[in-house]
Amino acid sequence: MVQDNFERRIQALAPWFHNMELAGIQTAPEHFLGDYPTFKWNGFRHLVPADMRGRRVLDIGCNAGFYSLEMKRRGADLVVGIDSDPRYLAQARLASEIAGLDIEFEELSVYDVGQLGQKFDFVIFMGVLYHLRHPLLALDLIYEHVAESDLLFQSMLRGTRHVSPVQADYEFEDTAPFEDDGFPRMAFIEHNYATDPTNWWVPNRAGMEAMLRSAGFRIEAATDDEVYLCRRSQRPVMADAPPRIAASSPTTA
Repeated sequence: MVQDNFERRIQALAPWFHNMELAGIQTAPEHFLGDYPTFKWNGFRHLVPADMRGRRVLDIGCNAGFYSLEMKRRGADLVVGIDSDPRYLAQARLASEIAGLDIEFEELSVYDVGQLGQKFDFVIFMGVLYHLRHPLLALDLIYEHVAESDLLFQSMLRGTRHVSPVQADYEFEDTAPFEDDGFPRMAFIEHNYATDPTNWWVPNRAGMEAMLRSAGFRIEAATDDEVYLCRRSQRPVMADAPPRIAASSPTTA
């Protein structure tokens, strides 16, 4: 009876699920990325401590809760998952219920993380940045309001894997860096990419690493593709430093 109930509820949410195994059921066996996000997780799980006891984890853009569940399975004291899409949150709550794991899920945008009113020593920010119209603002907000220590980060990257050395300054007449494929850059998507209108920005590797450093995150480790483990550090000295961004309050009707 309980199994049948879970199966009906999973099937009702199936159009939006990533492929996860819940109650012995594969939620999206025909997912266009295959066994995703499991195969992705297997490529970077070594970056995450096996023992998360004593950690407070925030999963930004948690989708169906895959990484939130993994953090709780590793013993994290507190796991909070946020997403701006209520359909994903419905999946995540069902997944945590079936797994018997105590995880908090809230409908919240990355731009509103200040509303959480607390810091986390492990922040997950995977697969979100390229869906944002204001990606550097998002990194600034995470730094300012919720990241106390570690940041596990991933973005879609395109272009060369080569990262050219970054100088402290360039002469105005020196246009050569802009012809260098390894110079930090981001491509802007005006319409759609992969039939997805929410794909706005696609950085190259150099651009992504430069943005992380500029936001105040020191890169500690990385995979060969797109995943970084960072540590909150001092922001570099800037003539026009990012302002302290106050936490926004929910609007009332």
